Amino acid sequence: MEKKHDWQAFQAIIEQQGIKKLYHFTDRDNLQSIIQHGGLYSWADCEEKGIIIAKPGGSNHSRSLDARDCLQHYVRVSFVAQHPMMYVAMNEDRISNPVLLEIDPQIIYWRDSKYADRNATKNGARVGGNIEDFRAIHFSAIKANKHFDLNDDEQKFYQAEVLVKNFVPLEYITNISNFGIPIPTKPKQMQIILPYTAQITRNTPTAFIFLIDHSVSMQNKTTLYGENMTKAEAAARIVNAQINELVLRCIKMGETRHYYDIAVIGYGEKAYSGWQGELEGRNFVSPEELKNHPYTKIITRKEIRTRKGVQVKEVEQVQWISAKHDGSWTHYHAAFDYAKELLEKWMIEHHEQNCYPPTIIHITDGWFNHASLETVTQKANELKAMFTNDGNVILFNIHFTANKDATPIACPISKLELDDDYSKALFDMSSLLPERYNTDIARCLNDTREGRHVAMGVNADASTLIKLMDIGTPTNINQNK
Repeated sequence: MEKKHDWQAFQAIIEQQGIKKLYHFTDRDNLQSIIQHGGLYSWADCEEKGIIIAKPGGSNHSRSLDARDCLQHYVRVSFVAQHPMMYVAMNEDRISNPVLLEIDPQIIYWRDSKYADRNATKNGARVGGNIEDFRAIHFSAIKANKHFDLNDDEQKFYQAEVLVKNFVPLEYITNISNFGIPIPTKPKQMQIILPYTAQITRNTPTAFIFLIDHSVSMQNKTTLYGENMTKAEAAARIVNAQINELVLRCIKMGETRHYYDIAVIGYGEKAYSGWQGELEGRNFVSPEELKNHPYTKIITRKEIRTRKGVQVKEVEQVQWISAKHDGSWTHYHAAFDYAKELLEKWMIEHHEQNCYPPTIIHITDGWFNHASLETVTQKANELKAMFTNDGNVILFNIHFTANKDATPIACPISKLELDDDYSKALFDMSSLLPERYNTDIARCLNDTREGRHVAMGVNADASTLIKLMDIGTPTNINQNK
């Protein structure tokens, strides 16, 4: 690409400001098209070339603003990873599994590149292609972690951007091969590796986080295998049983293999580690640690398959967590923040590996409080926006009820299946599942509909909760690794 005549002046600013990469967000479903066509085109260039964007990040309104300002032939590139418009696109259901493409800063030097000190179509934006326009960017603002960390006057400058004329070629998307897609010599002859297909091995483990509501309303009674108990006790037993199942899957040839990292987070007003006994206070623990450090054992009931069919029998069951229902509040936002903190560290450790993405299973019995719907949805979106090379984090939200008359709805395909505000809020907070989950959904829920389901459940009784646990813990372990 031809550079500006004074490109060294831009380079000096980039080096001074420590800018190593730029970003462009898109949906994972768009990667195949980006690869096949050799890079990122502006939306107007896509229309002219007949390129279909599966999930466009921009709205019709944003396109009309681009056209108004003659910017429709520019690719928008950001300085920040947590772009506010990415979460807007998620809230408006334009994208569901966002990925961040990392862009080589050399695009700044290109002759036709422009710069905007904020969103280029906003009133008052300074947009231009010379060195003074580039110097006008508020570099202190784009170094903030989030735009909420800035005062009101500076927040708009967090969205400063580089506008690239027409096209960003694949070779300038520096992390494109991280998604299992080699950069081909002839893009249209390449093949894409499907997401959510990575094998779970000791070298490429995955992670599970169980978020459990410990608010006082969890003391209400429910039934598990014919036994009356609090919802807190039922949830604890079901989670303990699922953890035990995960540990058993890791035992091969007399050793307990590290296929998973597992965390339990309890929450009421605050969020905290849910482990008991010798693991108390820990966050992620390995299957071997779980096997060697049980908290206690209890006699409980369990469905057992026999020659006479499925029967409920008393069994001894290992426990790592205990029932709690002493929380004064139901602070989803605290639980989501805690989970994000754990996953940020986990992602750094596994950045170079092709790992099946982590799964979060959130069990709650009611509406959140002390945070707005907008805030809680934003925090859920921040979790869903995290990703490994193989796919985005999967967030299940399960409403656990003691109401025997309520009709359970599990893994809906459309929001039209839901008829109350709480259910629709959980729908928006939950992940869109890849179709590979349809087999388990059909097996567990007898739901054979085609399409992509959403990782949620409302009015779930204990039986439905168990089924959703089964669906939410994938089993694609490579037995030989």
